Amino acid sequence: MRDRELTRLLGWPGYRVYRHEIDERAKTLKLWIRRKRGNRQLVCSGCGRKLEDAHDFSEREVRDLPCMEFRTTVVVELYRVCCPDCGIRIEKVPQLPSKAPFSKRFEDAVGQACESAAARQVALRFGLASSTVRAIDLRYLERWVAARRTPGLTQMGVDEIHLGKKQKFITVVSNLDTGEPVWFGRERKKESLDEFFRTELSAGQRKRIAAACVDMWEPYRLSIEQWAPNCRIIYDKFHVMQHANQAIDEVRRAEFFRKGGPMRGLVKGKRWLLLSRWTNLSAGKRQELNRIFALNRRVFKAYLLKESLDRLWTYHYEGAMLNYLQRWIDQLRWQRLAPFQKLALLLLDHLDGILNYCRTKVPLGVVEAINGNIKSLLRRGRGYKNLRYLLLKAQRMAATRTEFMVFRKAA
Repeated sequence: MRDRELTRLLGWPGYRVYRHEIDERAKTLKLWIRRKRGNRQLVCSGCGRKLEDAHDFSEREVRDLPCMEFRTTVVVELYRVCCPDCGIRIEKVPQLPSKAPFSKRFEDAVGQACESAAARQVALRFGLASSTVRAIDLRYLERWVAARRTPGLTQMGVDEIHLGKKQKFITVVSNLDTGEPVWFGRERKKESLDEFFRTELSAGQRKRIAAACVDMWEPYRLSIEQWAPNCRIIYDKFHVMQHANQAIDEVRRAEFFRKGGPMRGLVKGKRWLLLSRWTNLSAGKRQELNRIFALNRRVFKAYLLKESLDRLWTYHYEGAMLNYLQRWIDQLRWQRLAPFQKLALLLLDHLDGILNYCRTKVPLGVVEAINGNIKSLLRRGRGYKNLRYLLLKAQRMAATRTEFMVFRKAA
């Protein structure tokens, strides 16, 4: 094969192949390339100034995409320029974005492979070390986030995720409009969220935040009230229902210890069945629940209270929502269910944040969906030490899924 044909096959704009070497036994292809005659304008890698004269040149060997079954390496002839502002610097080549011995399109291929597979699998596929694959993936994500336009933050979600034994929790700040995480912070303290408002947002951006969907964790509420004066705090429905599930589980355990002898086995092992929604159960599971309800009145009342509380977020008017909550609390008067009476006091203490959902509608399921994506990344990668890397992975995951859904609807 001639050098001219290899130049077309290589596809590096402004460069030509002047020498090549093929090893059929080792399945390797090595190409030596240099600039074409009409491509003599050099760019300083420091300031981007265009220069005409070169100071000297050197060769650099990088790995490129494979050609057929041959592993391809490219030896590039690079120039050094004498910049008036930066001094002697190496020229800027778009195909070589970093000092690593890989071309840009090779790193893009590795980064795209890491979107759907773990780093270890990608390392076996490309014949690299796992640490090298992670470093390439991080550079790929950094270039992607630098080229995209950062969306504005008007509705935010704040939640925490259990990360591991050493660092138990991380604070996750998400954008509810785009459905992607914005920032990760250490621990779940007030100082953690204060750092986000202080370092990531300007005073104007903080004023433009209209709503924040959070759980009932007090440090988050205090930080939002301090830094975002125009923001309405809305308590997440899923965290409220989580407290309702804890209440029905306490009733189940109390009945388990109250019933003696063979009747204990009726309530034992039915925890996940009682925590499930009635609409999500099959016919056989519903019959099993009905047998429990027929023999245990308190469990039946607790289950009805838990299921009816979900209707609270179907109202669009503040008065109707408050009226329904008052009627739900009135049902507890003669039920003698202490866990649900405790839940009613909790709802009354956070009443304003619950009623804010009628004043400002926010997508309640986005925060939990983002947390689910982050947890799937943690399971696939078996943990992340670099929070910046984890944040970029989660942002890329959310952005690519959004683009795919838009494309499918348009088609």
